[in-house]
Amino acid sequence: MTSTTLLVNGRVHSPSHPDATAMAVRGDVIAWLGSDEVGRRQFADADVQDLDGAFVAPGFVDSHIHVSATGLAISGLDLRAAGSRAQFLQMVADYAAAHPGRPVWGHGWDESGWPENTVPGTDDLDRVLGDRPAYLTRIDVHSALASTALRRLVPDLPAAAGFAAEQPLTGDAHHRVRAVARSLLSDDQLTEARVAALEALAASGVVAVHECAGPQIGGLDDWLALRRLNAGVEVIGYWGEPVTTASAARTLIAETGARGLAGDLFIDGALGSRTAWLHEPYADAPGCTGTRHLDPAAIDAHVRACTEAEVTAGFHVIGDAAVSAVVDAFERAVDDFGVAAVARCGHRLEHLEMVTADQAAKLGAWGVIASVQPNFNALWGGRDGMYAQRLGPARGSRLNPLALLASQGVPLAFGSDAPVTGFQPWAGVRAAIHHRTPGSAVSARAAFAAATRGGWRAGGVRDGVSGTLVPGAPASYAVWDAGVLDVSAPRDAVQRWSTDPRSRVPALPRLDENEPLPQCRQTVHRGSVIYG
Repeated sequence: MTSTTLLVNGRVHSPSHPDATAMAVRGDVIAWLGSDEVGRRQFADADVQDLDGAFVAPGFVDSHIHVSATGLAISGLDLRAAGSRAQFLQMVADYAAAHPGRPVWGHGWDESGWPENTVPGTDDLDRVLGDRPAYLTRIDVHSALASTALRRLVPDLPAAAGFAAEQPLTGDAHHRVRAVARSLLSDDQLTEARVAALEALAASGVVAVHECAGPQIGGLDDWLALRRLNAGVEVIGYWGEPVTTASAARTLIAETGARGLAGDLFIDGALGSRTAWLHEPYADAPGCTGTRHLDPAAIDAHVRACTEAEVTAGFHVIGDAAVSAVVDAFERAVDDFGVAAVARCGHRLEHLEMVTADQAAKLGAWGVIASVQPNFNALWGGRDGMYAQRLGPARGSRLNPLALLASQGVPLAFGSDAPVTGFQPWAGVRAAIHHRTPGSAVSARAAFAAATRGGWRAGGVRDGVSGTLVPGAPASYAVWDAGVLDVSAPRDAVQRWSTDPRSRVPALPRLDENEPLPQCRQTVHRGSVIYG
């Protein structure tokens, strides 16, 4: 007989039952919502869990992440706190001394906020490391510093595109160095990293992630090892490798077990590393328009092949030239196959930071999903942020236009791109509703939906109930300590989905920029407790 758990004395976030204080879970589905009194009568034999006023909400879905790299950032050298060249080098030296005999794997430096605004050179790195292999990625993971000891292990590295003797490596040189650096890590180190990342995600109220894998990221072995793990958090995979025929698309899906040939299939790089592909040069690097990894013909072929095979296609796309190329490719596919054929595939674009109103309208009409990262704007937006440094204040203020995308019917799914940004999902929701550019924010309701239901939809789950708390939905939820949620409280005490109290839409926790974020007590996925 299937057991039933009755959660009582809480605040259940369910638009269909806005006054619910109790929820019954039978097996792996939600069976009922309502009041404590009715629930105790109706489910007299249930196991009762007293929430003591906690907030119950659908579990979050992180729609863009790199699990192994996130785990390595947790267990390795986290350089995000470095505030200067000197501090960066001291952190590297201290870590190397504390971990003798092991290669140094670090992540997160960001010179755009340093007083010097320049990174150390290879010689600087060698002075503190000696003959130790070291791989240290910039925060956007599109460039990396590598010690001479590591560079020597990569055949013909100086001939690779993106090579620099003293400066960070980009492009093919970076990909080749990363592959060698990963080969120096033991299987146990990688397994521990993956488990650590998934456990930390579960403790953050995340029930599912979209792993953006590919041959230039962790490789097939990394993806298959992650897929074999059973660590509670559901992993939906995307494989970033281009194809030219429908048969090749179907074969690659069968070989990888991925949900689609999408995710980090790189058209370009990142703005911070000046590798995003632009129509006009960078403001702080005249003559530089970034890096194009896929030409328009390859983009077009991939979209056509996947559409014909009814497989999800997608790309990593940041710069405006890259966005133009991919929108043109989708438009040609629509002309040849029709809107319905394109829309049913659930094609998706990762990041989509520099998109115009006309492009957004087309993507919305074609059902193309935007997998976006609100924390990018929180980290790098504003008149003095990295975007403004790289592009100038005018161009820099037009990035990540969430409201524009939503207004044109582009389905939104929120992710972290961890380890690029932190994976606390409430931080992403807060960043979306406090966008640094006036007019680009979305409502709390839209932001929360993009972090929950939107992630399931982007992952191909279109049952209409996943990511919500309604009878018949999967029992995937988190319990939060979240402060005042009473809908009768003053308007400034809660972050509402509606400004009209008569709407009866449940409140969300306060997400003001100076407020502490909700703390997760318990995470449950499909009826199984995965944290707490």
